[in-house]
Amino acid sequence: MAKRPEPVQVVKQRRDAALQGLVARVPYIQFLGIQFERHGDELTAVLPFKEENVGNPMLPALHGGVTAAFMEVAAIIELTWSMTWEEMEAGKPIEDLGTILLPKTIDFTVDYLRSGLPRDAYARARVNRVGRRYASVHVEGWQDNRSRMFAQATGHFLMPARDG
Repeated sequence: MAKRPEPVQVVKQRRDAALQGLVARVPYIQFLGIQFERHGDELTAVLPFKEENVGNPMLPALHGGVTAAFMEVAAIIELTWSMTWEEMEAGKPIEDLGTILLPKTIDFTVDYLRSGLPRDAYARARVNRVGRRYASVHVEGWQDNRSRMFAQATGHFLMPARDG
């Protein structure tokens, strides 16, 4: 007998719960206030504006460290989500997702293209290569207009050991 497909709302709730469980495991994400919007398997990181994230009040501009951290978090969560997605869609229980280890940053290079303005920022990461031991991820950050990036980054990550 064929397995009946799950109702759409149940699938959405299961995926959202898995993403929230993943994000909740990283206290620094909560400290910065980063949120994630999910559309299918695509994630957009959102950094809501907070006055304490301004590095130069004379401009005012987002602090470069906050920008870099935001971009790195977007890369790590996208990389982990892309690994988790396959397991979750294969029926792995959500409770087991809490045992997934996060990739470790080898290097992370940020290109600051213009000042980050005092408003919400968005980032999308794209996994360029993933292997058993190493992954490469590119991130684009923007504010009001996606075609006008204020920062972009490339990161290389050491992948956690996988069972099997």
